[in-house]
Amino acid sequence: MKHNTFEKIRSADVRIAIVRARFNEDITAGLLAGALEALQEAGIPSEKVRVVEVPGSFEVPLAADRLFAAKAADAVVCLGALIQGDTPHFEYISRACASGIMQVGLRHGKPCVFGVITCFTREQAEERSGPGDMNRGREAAKVALEMIEQLGEIA
Repeated sequence: MKHNTFEKIRSADVRIAIVRARFNEDITAGLLAGALEALQEAGIPSEKVRVVEVPGSFEVPLAADRLFAAKAADAVVCLGALIQGDTPHFEYISRACASGIMQVGLRHGKPCVFGVITCFTREQAEERSGPGDMNRGREAAKVALEMIEQLGEIA
């Protein structure tokens, strides 16, 4: 599978917000590290990146919506980690989170990127949040930058 390969944004004058769920903190800390690393590599100054932490993935869309409403970001990277358990809770939160993130992006007409990993096992989550190109936080940050460029070209 080909992953996002976007490397460098044309203008470093963009504001990126990252909303990180604290639930499964060790996993989401890895996603955050990957996203921040990708933004730095793309030439985004650290003062143009705002990190907001929320309790869990269910709360991520609301924080993203408020960031856009406050005109605090050109794109929001949404990070969280949902690991399937023995109850349907995983399914409810996954659906609500994905739908909420999509609705926020459509409502504001700006990239609201789904960097919430949904895994069957902790091992899968660790693989997707560790260092390297498999880090979904890294990939989500690159998607945000590419979408800023694409939407600018469409406009």
